[in-house]
Amino acid sequence: MDDGTARTEGLRERKKRQTRQRISDVATGLFMERGFDAVTIAEIAEAAEVSVNTVYNYFPAKEDLFFDRQEEMVQRLSRAIRARRPGESAARAVLDALRRQLEERSAEALRPGFQRFMKVIQDSPALTARILTMQELTCRAVTATLREETGAGPDDPLPPAIASQLAWVSSAVLNSTLRQAAAGAGPDEVARHGLATLDVIESLLGERTLNYAVKNTP
Repeated sequence: MDDGTARTEGLRERKKRQTRQRISDVATGLFMERGFDAVTIAEIAEAAEVSVNTVYNYFPAKEDLFFDRQEEMVQRLSRAIRARRPGESAARAVLDALRRQLEERSAEALRPGFQRFMKVIQDSPALTARILTMQELTCRAVTATLREETGAGPDDPLPPAIASQLAWVSSAVLNSTLRQAAAGAGPDEVARHGLATLDVIESLLGERTLNYAVKNTP
């Protein structure tokens, strides 16, 4: 492959990313304005100035347009576990990641417009169902990560049990911050409440969970 071919392929991939982002941005704007169920793929295609087939080429299902970062969200806890420090357990890594997001005000629920985002989800049975699917996918991803990190066998019940708890921790903190935000609390108050909730949740986790999958020291 010569340099010219490499450059051409790079430009092609960049154009694809730009097209995908444009379709996603247009769809998000329409969903936020009118609700998920009220918007059609044909309307999104027209607004983005592409064909309906092009939309489906990038987003096989309408829900994929709304959750265009699904894979990133599903893998978030697994990434935190893989990046844990030597001597740190999987649960501690997840707890620390959630705590940093709240302390740094980077948690999803603290971002501008997130309440409207959640309202669109709550108003759509299709999106609510997709959330449940994503939660299951998250559990599966964490289970696979824990098996890989610990060398646990396919019949070992601990990885899925721990994964379910860690997914619940993340969901509980998110729901807590959303309730505070919906009640009109500001970002600092929401973050403080989220941190307090996280402390309570951590106190409820057993030692076996908190000490599972400790990363070996080098």
